[in-house]
Amino acid sequence: MWSTPGRRLPLAGQLLLLQLAVLAVVLAVVGVISVQQSTRAFEEERGSQLRSVAEYVATLPVVRSGLRGPQPATALAPPVSRALALSAADRVSVTGPDGTILASSDSGTNGEPAQLGASDALEGRGWSGQVDTPRGGILAAHAPVLDAEGDVLGLAVAEADYPSVRERLTLAAPDLVLYLGLGALLGVAGSVLLFRMVWRRTRGLRSSEIATLADHREALLVSIGEGVLAVGTDGRVTTANDSARELLALPDDVVGRHVSELGLADPVETLLLSDEESHDAVLVVGEQVLVFNQRAAASRGEGIGAVTTMRDRTELVSMQSQLSSNLSLTDTLRAQTHEFANKLHTISGLVQLEEYDEVVTLIGELTRRSQELSRHVSDRVADLPLAALVIAKASVADEAGVELEITDGTSLGVLPADVSADLVTVVGNLVDNALDACRGGARPSVRPQVRLELRSEADQVTVEVSDNGPGVPDELRGSIFVRGFSTKDHVAEGRGIGLALVQLICGQRGGSVVTTREGDETVFRVVLPLPSPVAGGVR
Repeated sequence: MWSTPGRRLPLAGQLLLLQLAVLAVVLAVVGVISVQQSTRAFEEERGSQLRSVAEYVATLPVVRSGLRGPQPATALAPPVSRALALSAADRVSVTGPDGTILASSDSGTNGEPAQLGASDALEGRGWSGQVDTPRGGILAAHAPVLDAEGDVLGLAVAEADYPSVRERLTLAAPDLVLYLGLGALLGVAGSVLLFRMVWRRTRGLRSSEIATLADHREALLVSIGEGVLAVGTDGRVTTANDSARELLALPDDVVGRHVSELGLADPVETLLLSDEESHDAVLVVGEQVLVFNQRAAASRGEGIGAVTTMRDRTELVSMQSQLSSNLSLTDTLRAQTHEFANKLHTISGLVQLEEYDEVVTLIGELTRRSQELSRHVSDRVADLPLAALVIAKASVADEAGVELEITDGTSLGVLPADVSADLVTVVGNLVDNALDACRGGARPSVRPQVRLELRSEADQVTVEVSDNGPGVPDELRGSIFVRGFSTKDHVAEGRGIGLALVQLICGQRGGSVVTTREGDETVFRVVLPLPSPVAGGVR
C-alpha cells in the first residue's frame, strides 16, 4: 500500500503542493495589495507636487509673454528647464492653445501634439491624473496659461513616470520584500514539516488508498458476526459495529458518547472502562449471555484505548446448563448404582449363609427407608423433576457421608417446564457445591450436614441451600461466581462452572443469588421470578 515511483502523489505530497500553492497565492495577493497601496500613495503625493509645478509654470510672466512672441520655443525653454530642475517632475512642457508642444524638457517632442488624455485644462480648468501614452501610463498635471482677459494661451504640463513594481513595493514598506521572503521561507519550512508529519501518519498512502482502507474496514466491521466496540482512553466510544449495537442495545449515535451515558449494566460498563484485558468473560445482558474479550489498543507504542469483542452464547450456555444437569444426574445414578450394588452384595451374602429372615428384614428396612424418603420429598415437592433430583441427591449425600436434610419449610408446587429445567440446574449445582464443601471440611465433632429448602409463591421461587462446611473466605466471596473459579487447590477440568451457571440463570430470569454466613453455616439463597402463577399445588 506504500506509494512507489510512477504512481500518483500520496496524500502528504498532495497536501504539500496545495499548501505551497496557497502560500504562493497569499504572497501574490499581499504583493498586489501592497503595489496598489503604493500606487495610490504615489499618485496622491506626486500628483500634488506635479500640480504645484504646472501651476507655477503657468503663472510665470515669461511664459505668457513667450506664448505671444514670435519664437516661443526659445523664450519658453529657460523657465521649463528651471521648473524641471526645481521639481520632482520627470518632464515639463508648455503647449499652445491647440495642444501642440512648443517647449519641453524632452526636446524631441517639440512640435508634437501633447498626450492630454481626459484632461479638460484647455477649457480653463486645472487637471491631474493618469494619462495613457504609447510607452505606458504616466501621471500628469495640467494648468492653463491665461492672459489678462482670461483667454487660454496654452498649457503648462508636468509629468512623472510610474515607478517599477519593485520600487512601489519598496515605497509601500521599506523591508516588504524582505518580509515577503521571510514569510515565504517560513511557509515552505512549515509545509515541509507538515508534509513529513502527514507522511508518517498516513504511511505514505494516497487519498484513494485511504478511502479504500476505510471502506474495507467498514465492510469488515459490518460483515463479521461478532460485536466490536472500541473505547478511547477518555472512555468515549470510537467504533461500534452493527452487531455490538444489537447485542448491547446501543443507540445509533453511540460513537463519541461516554460509556457511562449508554445505560449499560454495571458489569458491562466496568469491563469496558477497565484497563485490564479480559478473556472469555461471561456476562448477562438482558436475556442474553455474552462472552467478552478485551484487548488494549496502541499506536506507535502509545495506548489509544481498548477493543472489545463480544459473542452471543445464550444457546451454548443453555446447552451447557442442560449438560450440567445431565452430568449431575449421571453422578447421582452412579452413586445410587454403587449403593444398590453394596446392598445387593449384602443380600447375596445373607442368602449364601441361608439367613433368610435377615434377608427379609434387610429388604423391609431398605424399602421402608426408601418409601419414607420418597414420601417426605413428594409431600413437599410437587414438581416431579425436582422431586426426583432431590431423592437422587440424598443417595449421593449418603455415599459421601453427609446428611441431606429437606427442611419442613419446603413447599414447592408444579412449575412451568422451562422454570423447572432451570431449577434442576440451580438446585443440582448448589447441592453439589455444598456436598463438596462438607466433605472432610466440617469440624471433627460435628456431623457434616446440608440443608435444602424450596418455596414457591405466586410470583417467585426461593431456593436456600446451607452447609456447615468451612465456608467461603470474605475476600473470595466476590469471585466464587466467576467462571472457572474454585476454592480447591487443584481445579480439575470442568470444575468452577456450577456457581457461574447458577448466576447466569438468575441473570437471564431476572432473579438473584446471594451467599451469606449465618452462624456456623454458609447459606446460598436464590430467588427466581415466575412468569405466571404456579399451576397446581403441594400434594
